[in-house]
Amino acid sequence: MLSTSFAQALPVFTQGLLLCFSLIVAIGAQNAFVLRQGLRREHVLPVVAFCALADATLITAGVLGMAQAVSRHPALAQGMALAGAAFLAWYGWQALQRARHTSQLQAADGGPGLSRGAAMAQVAAFTLLNPHVYLDTVMLMGSIGAQHPAGLQAWFIAGSSIASLIWFTGLGFGARWLAPLFARPRAWQVLDALIGLTMWTLSLLLLRLALQGA
Repeated sequence: MLSTSFAQALPVFTQGLLLCFSLIVAIGAQNAFVLRQGLRREHVLPVVAFCALADATLITAGVLGMAQAVSRHPALAQGMALAGAAFLAWYGWQALQRARHTSQLQAADGGPGLSRGAAMAQVAAFTLLNPHVYLDTVMLMGSIGAQHPAGLQAWFIAGSSIASLIWFTGLGFGARWLAPLFARPRAWQVLDALIGLTMWTLSLLLLRLALQGA
């Protein structure tokens, strides 16, 4: 029973982990700010904790909210799965297009320091005032996580939340080692290519799930 449960949970956990990594690893204001704080070694723990907890909260709200909607409207599940597959395919194509061009993530190490309150206010703004965060966590991840049975949804949330925690922890506390890598355009081209292929794989899996429910 334990091995069967683990065998069922592991793919769901892995799906959440890979999907969150694919969405969160991008050049953006939030990541640049976390990198900046890490380079300055300034309020790194509360900034990292805020980012990870915000993602976990939004993903949990999205999965549970979408699951309730699906339970009330069973036909909605297939539509959400098809829409999610289409979005992942589009996102994967966008990532592969980015891989064709050079880009880099840099954070200035100079300038005046921030108080803890100012740092938290800025990271909250970069996180919660970005409309894409709600599209990624509440809508997309929520709709995909809601496709799983109720007993497995927690595993999807756990995988997604751990991916966010690993990313922001590494970005904040490993900034001095990661900054030179992220400043290299080639590194982002490789990352975007991997993200694109991962998104297409997840899209195909979600499409198969939708067609099975047809």
